[in-house]
Amino acid sequence: MINQEQIARRTLLKQLGAASLAALGTNQPNAWASNDSIAIRHPEAKADSCILIWLAGGMASPDTFDPKRYLPFEKGLSIDRILSTFPAIDTAVDNIKISAGMENIAGVMDRGTLIRSAVQPDLGHILHSRHQYHWHTGYVPPLTVAAPHIGAWMAKVLGPKNPVVPPFINIGQRLEGVGEKEELKAFTTGGFFGTEFGPMNLPFPEDAVRSVQPPPGMQPGRFANRYRHYKKLVDQNPNRDWMSDYQQESMLRSMEAAHRLLGSKEKQAFDLTLEPQESRQAYDTGRFGRGCLLARRLVESGARFVEVTSEYVPFLHWDTHEKGHSTVARLKREVDRPIAQLILDLESRGLLDRTLVIIASEFSRDMMIEGVPGSNAKDQATNKTDILTEMKHYGLHRHFTGGSSVAMFGGGVKQGALYGATAVERPLIAVENPVSVEDLHATIFTAMGISPQTAYDVEKRPFFATKDGHGKPVVDVFA
Repeated sequence: MINQEQIARRTLLKQLGAASLAALGTNQPNAWASNDSIAIRHPEAKADSCILIWLAGGMASPDTFDPKRYLPFEKGLSIDRILSTFPAIDTAVDNIKISAGMENIAGVMDRGTLIRSAVQPDLGHILHSRHQYHWHTGYVPPLTVAAPHIGAWMAKVLGPKNPVVPPFINIGQRLEGVGEKEELKAFTTGGFFGTEFGPMNLPFPEDAVRSVQPPPGMQPGRFANRYRHYKKLVDQNPNRDWMSDYQQESMLRSMEAAHRLLGSKEKQAFDLTLEPQESRQAYDTGRFGRGCLLARRLVESGARFVEVTSEYVPFLHWDTHEKGHSTVARLKREVDRPIAQLILDLESRGLLDRTLVIIASEFSRDMMIEGVPGSNAKDQATNKTDILTEMKHYGLHRHFTGGSSVAMFGGGVKQGALYGATAVERPLIAVENPVSVEDLHATIFTAMGISPQTAYDVEKRPFFATKDGHGKPVVDVFA
């Protein structure tokens, strides 16, 4: 019979362990037994830490970072005339405009580079889970192995920046009970690298401190005992078939790292109540804003890679299949101030130069086109109309993969720069310097001092950081 203390132990392990091994396919014990790195020369790092701001669900570029011709809502308006549902505003850079509602981000655009020509593959039937998997790993599912998240690559290749702080931390995404949960788990892991390189998941930033505290009822030393019992179980069962030797060793190392964190001063970084009240208020627009504050505190304490997500839940947040304009107006109020404050805080603390901050989403959106022009992708817009009759129809509902925006700050990128462009009129495809997911990853890895051709032996064949090692960094974004 399981008692409360056992439950507490399991809860702590779940919090501090990286991610569910179920998503790694561990019913094949020898699949990832060999993962020796293949020698490669890495570039000089421009950044030591990376923060990915993930606006999950499909951020519509024409309503955010790439404004086009604007028409306000009007009954009887034909949707083929609508490109942007927000007017453009000036930024701190003369030749860059973004959309209304992002005034704070507009004020810091002189600290970074805006890429307007990111493109995603047309996968036929567009699913958020597949495109998010592709963006985060560089590989399109299904695969015969579990591809590591880009954060796991940084944790594996670079190691921890601070040996006490988890090198890969994921803030804001619940992995259970929010729709498409198993698909989300599939990329929120260390993949074949193992548990120790997967993320520490902190779905609620205000509760993050609980993840570095023993649960109520667990006495000092109990976690160490938990580790010893697990190691004994592993040692006494040499013919075990529930996971590979490599994965078991990885689990043991992740538990060792968790135990170190529990007793360290760095665990204070997880406690938002230690932040001055004025600072907390500057970020506190909701869970996402608090996540940005937590990310700043963790990077200050030595985190290598932190992802902050607005959280993907089907038909919520940036997944705007109806009420697109009013939903995006609300989302801007939630993300605009915290993102800008994060950039300013990193700069004032002397951290921005060595911290790469990325703002991205899985694809853009368009009023009329699903995928790209000529795509056979199923149109998933829930409110289909040719003429505006209600406000809920006013917004960019369809998934558009032909041109999206990515903003990058710090980490060696140019300041106040613009790269690439999309068409002025529909279809709003990238018409200048298109950037694929592979090349975007190559750019991120290069900034972090990782060669895009980095590879590990998996099932006796190389598995590359960018697909087949073909990713090319966009060198023009670097100063």
